[in-house]
Amino acid sequence: MTAGPAFARSGPFMALANRNFRLFFTGQLISLIGIWMQQVALSWLVLERTDSAWYVGLVNALDALPVLLLALYAGVVADRMSRWRLVIITKLCSMALALTLAGLVFSGSTAVWPIMVIAALFGVANAFDIPARHTLFGDLVGKEGLISALALNSASFNSTRIIGPVIAGFVLSAAGAGWCFLINGVSYIAVLWGLFAMDVPPHTAPGGPRGSAWENIMEGLRHVWSEPRTRGVVVLTTILTVFGSQFLVLLPVIARDELGRGAQAYGWMMAAVGLGALAGALWVASYGRRIPRGRLMVRTSLTFGVLVLLLAVPRSIGLVLLILTGAGFVMIANGAMANTLLQTLSPERLRGRVVSVYALVAVGMAPLGALEAGTVAERFGAPVALVVGGTICVIGALIVLWKTPELGVAT
Repeated sequence: MTAGPAFARSGPFMALANRNFRLFFTGQLISLIGIWMQQVALSWLVLERTDSAWYVGLVNALDALPVLLLALYAGVVADRMSRWRLVIITKLCSMALALTLAGLVFSGSTAVWPIMVIAALFGVANAFDIPARHTLFGDLVGKEGLISALALNSASFNSTRIIGPVIAGFVLSAAGAGWCFLINGVSYIAVLWGLFAMDVPPHTAPGGPRGSAWENIMEGLRHVWSEPRTRGVVVLTTILTVFGSQFLVLLPVIARDELGRGAQAYGWMMAAVGLGALAGALWVASYGRRIPRGRLMVRTSLTFGVLVLLLAVPRSIGLVLLILTGAGFVMIANGAMANTLLQTLSPERLRGRVVSVYALVAVGMAPLGALEAGTVAERFGAPVALVVGGTICVIGALIVLWKTPELGVAT
């Protein structure tokens, strides 16, 4: 690890001691603001043009569906080629798509189908970006600095989740969605500059995967399932994604129907999740290496399930904000532990494929959770959906710990 600023040579900012990571982190921080601006503007634009909540849900589903379909193959690609080059390719594709969106809006086109196609293509780029980017962190900082890198990545993601939508609101009101898309497209220059400024040797995966892509995918899946700790992490992440993280989908319903509040309260609720997540990421970066990661993951999984259960109870906005802050904290801490465990427990030649399994369950399965939560809430109400989801999370975490006791001491 190259010498860096004194404050970054140990502790939560250890990864920043690496020049290459600093370049990527700085560029990505700028780019993420644009990405959040685009996400807000895209949903708003679709709602304006269709006046349909179903189409808004569809455009978000189209962004996640390619991850479900392509993540495993993307993991093979991440193990076969330079992860640095692959991240550059995904960022260039995303930049081109954002500028295309801006061009469509500025041209006066009112058709919705091109927006849906572009949303799906963004999902394709993201499917390849996730395993490449997360394994690139390990290439840059090594296993010792990996938890710091992943936690700082989560911190930047969640801090910009607070900043980006606020800026998008002003830009949407003053200039329209097209300018949000244009700003996002231009913001990719920052992360691309950071990538091109790195001193990264060509990467060839040790013992790199040979044979067909299908054989490589099956090799990765067999490894994940045959290693008890890795299997436990993946199963636990699947349960929390499908039955726990769905609480985010229900926040507008909770604000309006359970608390009798409006859009402003919903905004505060989203901000509470973001602030908790930011605090959780910084806490993990500071203390994550001092606690067995498997034990911390199990504890945060149980805590997360309990917090989802508690969210079904209060009728006070203050209590809801407190619970949401805690949920954001443990959600991010849990994700950082899961990602770090999977990468540290996996052989180098399989790391991309193992991370792709994590992307599949943590991102690709999120729409299934949204569908489950929406269906139960529509029929029985949001509190029932939260009770069902939280109960399954708690029981699932206890079963995983019972079946995989070694996960509780994994480092």
